[in-house]
Amino acid sequence: MSDQPIQFSSGIPTTVIPAPDAADSERLAAALQLDGDDRRAAVADVVAASPRYLAGWAELGDLGRDTIERYAAYRVGYHRGLDTLRANGWRGSGYVRWAESGNHGFLRSVRGLGQMAAEIGETDEAERCQQFLLQLDPSGIPAE
Repeated sequence: MSDQPIQFSSGIPTTVIPAPDAADSERLAAALQLDGDDRRAAVADVVAASPRYLAGWAELGDLGRDTIERYAAYRVGYHRGLDTLRANGWRGSGYVRWAESGNHGFLRSVRGLGQMAAEIGETDEAERCQQFLLQLDPSGIPAE
């Protein structure tokens, strides 16, 4: 018999991506105050200066000039987000909830990637993204 206590699981784990650096958030907010091409260029500058800033990638996807540019930005946000999740204890399963603001950049990137995949006819990828979002947060994908 072991002297080690038995550890019981408290259910499916939840991973929360830490809040971004305040300076990045401030720079992104300022960039989003601009109009048109200046806005997109300023957001691109934010992302270039802080390539791990997930909300920046999601915004860049939102501001893409065409479907493929949007797809590419969302895909980078998705992959950067997976790296960030793993660095914060996620092991390929468990919840990543919309209710946690730190998760928004990653989840928005997954949602956008799925939408752009559907637009270019990658229906299998679009379906995987939709399923993944529902696995990450079964309460559903919030309306835009």
